[in-house]
Amino acid sequence: MAIASKRMKAWIERINGSKNMLWLLGVLSFLETIILPIPLELMMIPLMASNRSRIWYMAAVTTAGCLVASLVGYGVGMLLFQTIGTWFIDFTGIQDSFQAFQTFFNQYGFASILAIGILPIPFQIAMITAGLSGYPILLFALAALIARGLRYFGLAWLVYRFGHDVLVLWKRHALITSLVGGVAVLLLVLGLQLLSGLVI
Repeated sequence: MAIASKRMKAWIERINGSKNMLWLLGVLSFLETIILPIPLELMMIPLMASNRSRIWYMAAVTTAGCLVASLVGYGVGMLLFQTIGTWFIDFTGIQDSFQAFQTFFNQYGFASILAIGILPIPFQIAMITAGLSGYPILLFALAALIARGLRYFGLAWLVYRFGHDVLVLWKRHALITSLVGGVAVLLLVLGLQLLSGLVI
């Protein structure tokens, strides 16, 4: 654990000292969304705290990287599900979650993508399911942008406000915060859908 922690610190210092830091963050965000099992927040919080003048650029770049990866995942679900899609689901071990989400997605659509983008559940499930079902790509991209924008810009605001202390708070309360945030967004969107149905 200590060795892994030292490696993480060394990796963060290398990125922090690089003139290509923003590009690297975009690439890391892309990779985390596609396949990396390591939460990007572990790296983002110290980097944001050390670069407060660029904090909003960092949030924008990571959000953009995630959005691009989401569209790639959507394309896999739409065009390559029988080959790459099924292999990826088996490789990452998300078969049960994928099947459960399909029912949830068929019922709630946009709201389900928003929720899974905030909840501590692999976002690959939403990407592949949306592409496989032929869900409108612009609506999918909007849902992914809102969900991940809330994640990264919310994190940026917390770091801007509280600095390095956010890392300790995140390690202690990341799960419960994600659950509460995801459920809150889901209830909000469902409420708006119900209201629009009553009005129309």
